[in-house]
Amino acid sequence: MTEKLLQFIWRFQYFNRHELTTDEGDILQIIKPGTFNNNQGPDFSEAAVKIASVKLFGNIELHVRSSDWHKHNHSSDKNYSNIILHVVWEDDRNNKNKIALPTLSLQNRVPKILLQHYEQLMNEGYVLHCKNFLPVLSNIGWISWKERLMAERLEIKSEKVFLLLQETNYHWEEIFWQMIAANFGIKVNTALFEAVAKSIPINILSKHKNQIHQLEAMLLGQANLLDQNFREDYPQLLKREFQFLKKKYILTKVNAAAHFLRMRPANFPTLRLAQLAMLIHQSSHLFSKIKEMNKAEEVRSLFKVTCNDYWHYHFLFDEETNYQPKHLGNQMIDNIMINTVIPLLFSYGLHHKEQLYKDKAFGWLTEIKAEENSITRTWKSLQIENKNALDSQALIHLNNNYCQNKRCLECAVGNKILKPTN
Repeated sequence: MTEKLLQFIWRFQYFNRHELTTDEGDILQIIKPGTFNNNQGPDFSEAAVKIASVKLFGNIELHVRSSDWHKHNHSSDKNYSNIILHVVWEDDRNNKNKIALPTLSLQNRVPKILLQHYEQLMNEGYVLHCKNFLPVLSNIGWISWKERLMAERLEIKSEKVFLLLQETNYHWEEIFWQMIAANFGIKVNTALFEAVAKSIPINILSKHKNQIHQLEAMLLGQANLLDQNFREDYPQLLKREFQFLKKKYILTKVNAAAHFLRMRPANFPTLRLAQLAMLIHQSSHLFSKIKEMNKAEEVRSLFKVTCNDYWHYHFLFDEETNYQPKHLGNQMIDNIMINTVIPLLFSYGLHHKEQLYKDKAFGWLTEIKAEENSITRTWKSLQIENKNALDSQALIHLNNNYCQNKRCLECAVGNKILKPTN
C-alpha cells in the first residue's frame, strides 16, 4: 500500500461503506469525503462526517499507518489542528503513540481485485501499463478523456505563450511571428529559428515585406548562412543586402549555427527560411486574420507558400539541382496548425476569457488529419481510435505525461480499471 493509492481510494470512496465504524467503535457516516489537496497541509479539506450523533466539519488526513501521524510531526503543526478523521490503511497504535483523533482503518474494506489490478499496473513492463486491460473505457468515455487531455495539453502550452506576452508587451502578432519561426525550424533548428525571429522585430519585417530578397537576406543573414564567399549572383545579392540592413537596423547576429546533418533536403534551414520569408511576403497581420476564420482549411490555405525561383533549382547556395518548386508541404502545414496556430488561438481565448476561440481551436483539431508515429500506432493497435489531430495529440500527451510517469491513479483509464464492480 502507498499513500497515493490510499488517497485515491478515499477520494473515490472505493471501499465498503456498509456499517462503518471508527476503530474506537463509534458509528461513522461519511457525509462529504472532502476536496483533495495537492499542496501543503491535510490531504482532504472541507470534509463532513458524523461520528455517533455528532456532525463534524473540517479536514481529513490519510496515512498508511496510524503511527505515521507522529513520524510526520503533525501533532505540533497548526495546519493539522482541524482534523476530524484520521484515515489509515493499518491501525498500528499502541499506548505510546495514541492520538486523540477518531480513526478509520481501510485494510479490510478494500476489494482485493483493486489491489491486484493496481499491482499489475505498477509492475507492468510496458510503457502502457494498462495494455492488457484496454480498451476498458467506452467510446464516449474515450472521447471525454481525450478532450480533457487535450485541454490540459493546450493549457500547458499556454504557459509559454503567457511568458512571451510579458516579453513582447502583449503583442500577439509578435508572439505569433516568433512561434511560427520556431516551428519552421522543426526540432533540430527550433532554437536557432526562434532566436532569429526575436532578433528581427515584426515591424522591421513589415517595412520590407514587398521585397522578398530583403526578407531572405535578413533571415538567412541572422542565421549565419550568408557568411561565406559565394559564386552565384543571388547569394551575393543577399549578402550585400544583409550587410546594409544589418547596419541600418543595428541587428545583432544570433550566436548559433544551423544544423544540416542527417536531414532531408526539404527540411534544410536554407529552404525553411526562404519559405518563411515568402510567408511574410504574402501576408500581413496574420494572426488577426486567423482569429476571424472559421474552418481549418481556410487557415491552412494561408500557409500554402512556394519559395522564389532561385530555390526551384537549389537546396543550398551555389549547388544547383534539377528543377523542383519548393512548396510548403501538407504535412508541414498540419504541423504548424497543431503546434503553433491552435495553441496560440487557445491561449488567446484563455487570456481574454473568450470561449469562442478555445472552442474554435478544438474544432480545428478535429478537422486536421491524425498524426502517425510510433506512439499513435501503438494506441491504435490496442483498439484506441486515432481519427484526427485531437485524438493523436491527446494520445501523445497521455503517453508522455501519464503512462511514462505511472500516473495511473490520475488517469481515467486507470480509474476505470481500479473501480470496484458491484
